[in-house]
Amino acid sequence: MRRKTLPALLLAVCLLLSGCSGSAEPWKGGIPQRQLDAARDPDFVPYEAPPFAESAYHPELAEGNAAARVDLSAVGEGYVAVSAVSSKRLKFQVIKDENTYNYDLASDGTPAVFPLQCGDGSYTFRVMENVSDNKYAPLYTTECRVTLLDEFQPFLRPSAYVSYSAESACIKKAAELAAGCEDKLDVVRAVYRCICGGVSYDREKAQTVRSGYLPNPDDTLTTGKGICFDYAALTAAMLRSQGIPTKLITGYVAPNDLYHAWNMFYTEESGWVTVSFEVSEDSWNRLDLTFSAGGAGAEFIGDGSHYTDLYVY
Repeated sequence: MRRKTLPALLLAVCLLLSGCSGSAEPWKGGIPQRQLDAARDPDFVPYEAPPFAESAYHPELAEGNAAARVDLSAVGEGYVAVSAVSSKRLKFQVIKDENTYNYDLASDGTPAVFPLQCGDGSYTFRVMENVSDNKYAPLYTTECRVTLLDEFQPFLRPSAYVSYSAESACIKKAAELAAGCEDKLDVVRAVYRCICGGVSYDREKAQTVRSGYLPNPDDTLTTGKGICFDYAALTAAMLRSQGIPTKLITGYVAPNDLYHAWNMFYTEESGWVTVSFEVSEDSWNRLDLTFSAGGAGAEFIGDGSHYTDLYVY
């Protein structure tokens, strides 16, 4: 796997560090001057993002019963959608081989989209209803053989954990940033600097956040505050919207096995460096913006070493 030479690495580190302030303020718009200068270059060819990749629940295509409906019409595009109604708490299970993902599901019929992050193969989907304490019983079960259009599909679209639409403020911001970029890595760099310089770590939220919390990327961008989950969701939303496959990963980091969230992105272009992490060509690469953000301490995010992936979204 080819890696950048030392001079290129040092240059990339300097560029990124210059964009990371210790006291971030909410992003107020505008394209960095460097990108504006590049756009004025007569030889500059701007990056062109692919069409926006959507995800949606299609009620007319869903199957199930009166209580639960599962839409399998877009599994090739990397997601499953579900809607259910109950007077009790609900969960949605996505099972493939030894992997089981348990998601909270609204009980008022509000549809939700979940990724098929385990790749091609046979999946089992279950809508589960709470019967007592932490025990759940199935309301509806179905199985499906999934063949993805390509391996990146689950990581190019909105879902419950990375929630956005074409009209989201963060997606419009990503498009603004990309307008002055030349390639995918330029886009990654621009998004990195925007978030790192515009969002500070919310220590109070980190101490009070409850189980079941899901991020709102627009809120994170607008308020300029967030915890690791917020950083990771905002990063994933902005990069996915520009056609860059991006995973949101939760797991443990050293020391003390702290539960944390971060990203990995994929590009076929030559790699770049984010603080403490080397990015290599033609592979998935770790991107942890919380580690680079102002206000985050080791008691919340560890020391930036020894990552253990647990769940991928």
